[in-house]
Amino acid sequence: MSDSTPRNLKAMLSEAKDASELMVDLGYAALFFADADMAEEVQDLEERLNGLVHEMREVCVLAARSPHDAEQMSSVLHVVAAIERMGNAAVGVSRIVTHRLGIPAALVADLAQAEEVSHRVRVREDSTLAHRSLGDVELPVNLGMRVVAIRRGKEWIIDPDGDDTLLPDDVLIVRGPAAGIGELRLLAGAPEWRPPTVEEDPAITDLDRAVDTLVEMKNLSEVAVGLAYSALLFNDQSLAAEVNHLEDRLDEMRERLEVWVLRGAAEQLDPSPLRGLLHLGAAAEEIGDAAQQMVWLIERGEEVHPVLAIALGDTDEVIARVPVAAGSALDGRTLRRTDLELETGYYLLAIRRAGRYIYRPRGTVQLQAGDELIAIGPDEGHAHLAELGGFRLLEDDDTGEIELVPSAGRASGE
Repeated sequence: MSDSTPRNLKAMLSEAKDASELMVDLGYAALFFADADMAEEVQDLEERLNGLVHEMREVCVLAARSPHDAEQMSSVLHVVAAIERMGNAAVGVSRIVTHRLGIPAALVADLAQAEEVSHRVRVREDSTLAHRSLGDVELPVNLGMRVVAIRRGKEWIIDPDGDDTLLPDDVLIVRGPAAGIGELRLLAGAPEWRPPTVEEDPAITDLDRAVDTLVEMKNLSEVAVGLAYSALLFNDQSLAAEVNHLEDRLDEMRERLEVWVLRGAAEQLDPSPLRGLLHLGAAAEEIGDAAQQMVWLIERGEEVHPVLAIALGDTDEVIARVPVAAGSALDGRTLRRTDLELETGYYLLAIRRAGRYIYRPRGTVQLQAGDELIAIGPDEGHAHLAELGGFRLLEDDDTGEIELVPSAGRASGE
């Protein structure tokens, strides 16, 4: 295999991973805002992803010049297929909008309360964001919000980087904690925005249960994908086992969802608008299945091609493992008090404690010395996350390998 092949394959893998995750983000955003243009963009991205998948398969076949090469390249093909599967699930979400399958208002309102939300905002001429680069405003670190796409007139800038300059009338598609929306809109010069609400009904219906289940399925499927990439990056069988557990839960939840939707349909004069709930449940389960497909390699102890770990560490969002040191800023504090997403831009996927995982931890969870955080976020926030855990982040300029060393205060026993 030539030296150029791994580099090309690495770039394509990174782009494919970013594209598939962007498709999921845009699919849910299109659903939330009932935006057909955004939904169609998901389907355009599918063509881009399909092209990448085809090209990567060609590279893998050409690179396999021996049985050992073939064995390693089969692991790449396995992950490529899982990424493609996740993109297909995102298209399924977008078709709820383009095919007008219908979604109850209660689901749109509940999506605003999901752990990570999609939002859109237009940049005003006299705003703080206008004529500044994304790298300069550092939204992931300052607000925990990351820009996943920019709509400029009729054009889309997909997967923008720090060098992209924000212009007046740009529409930003962002993702992150709902707590960051208010300040983001203030920076963009946009008016105050209130999430959609529905009137409270003291009686809990089967449709209410279906809606709550779907929001939980959305959250769990996204966590499963993050943990799957973590399992691949760190070659961690315990993380792979957690992904399987989440996928089993998603299967059970979809079965309950179908029952509740069918019961709820019996109470509707026209049940056809509920079709979207069933499609959304199928898409969330498919995303979980794609995550499970990725970790099969780790479970079986298959040899994983080194390019996978390199590519996963070179995407827009990086996966970090940070221990919590005794006496650090995180030791003894609840997640609500640490506010990691707003502080660092990192979303906490799981906490490893005493050999077990607490995935999707809530704000009341108290961090302890010896915990290990598994989080995903922007590379520029990694050093601050490590600092909060009581470590300094060192990167080898030649190899790019990252090492965590105790901070000066801890090293001297302070």
